Amino acid sequence: MNERTNMTDELDAAEGLIAGGQADLAVELLERLAADAEEYVDRNCPTTDEVQWFSFPTIFERLCYRRVEKDPRELRDVGEPLDRLYADLAFALVNEGDYAAATEALRQAVRWNPMGCGYRLDLAELYRTNGDVDEYLALTFSVFERASDVRHLVRAFCNFARHFMDTGADSAAAAALRCARRLDWPDAVLEDLLERAKGTRADPDSLSDEQASSVLAENGLPDGANAEVALCMLMCATDSAASGDRTLATALTVRARDLVGAPAVKALLELIRSTDAEDGGDGHADA
Repeated sequence: MNERTNMTDELDAAEGLIAGGQADLAVELLERLAADAEEYVDRNCPTTDEVQWFSFPTIFERLCYRRVEKDPRELRDVGEPLDRLYADLAFALVNEGDYAAATEALRQAVRWNPMGCGYRLDLAELYRTNGDVDEYLALTFSVFERASDVRHLVRAFCNFARHFMDTGADSAAAAALRCARRLDWPDAVLEDLLERAKGTRADPDSLSDEQASSVLAENGLPDGANAEVALCMLMCATDSAASGDRTLATALTVRARDLVGAPAVKALLELIRSTDAEDGGDGHADA
């Protein structure tokens, strides 16, 4: 367990078994790795708080943490990608048809990476498959509080849109789809839902942006037009500008401006630049 490359190599091997249609062998390997990993943690770490990610309540703290952490899969004190391990195990168990065990494995992936919204959304899908709608909705809603990636917000809106469509809440479905579409991020599920809703009362074009925001507020959901979403876009924009893709950087900056306004965008860009400077980075080019 002390050699990170050993764990990484074995995870690569397990993923190869899954890809090769040998999910049963992958499950055996991953369950052994999980048992070894948990034993290592119990032996070397007095409390789980020392090896888990923490939930940062403010934009500034989340921004700092993203800039400082090199690889969010690597736990600082354990030195092993335990979230990847459990996510792989869940995938192998799904291939085996054991959805209950897969759900528990993904719960462990979320445990070891509470800010990993992809794991939360995958776990929500398993709960939906298992018929647990309350957990499906609760996990999806938690993404709005933690998302640092626009695509996760799109998926979260799609989850609610699908639920609203299935339960006959057409206006709420239209509002969720309109907000997902407004984030302007390519997503196959979103495209399918938009096609399904076209010409019905769940069609997002049946509402204005203001009406959509009002409907979502009535259902206890954010409308996506907030600083968190704008911050995601601007962080992608500054990275794109630094890599030379000024067209994408400009497009993302314009989207963020449309969401929160030019003054807020200027303030968020200053926050990103100042955090880069404090972290010792060389900064990003202007978007």
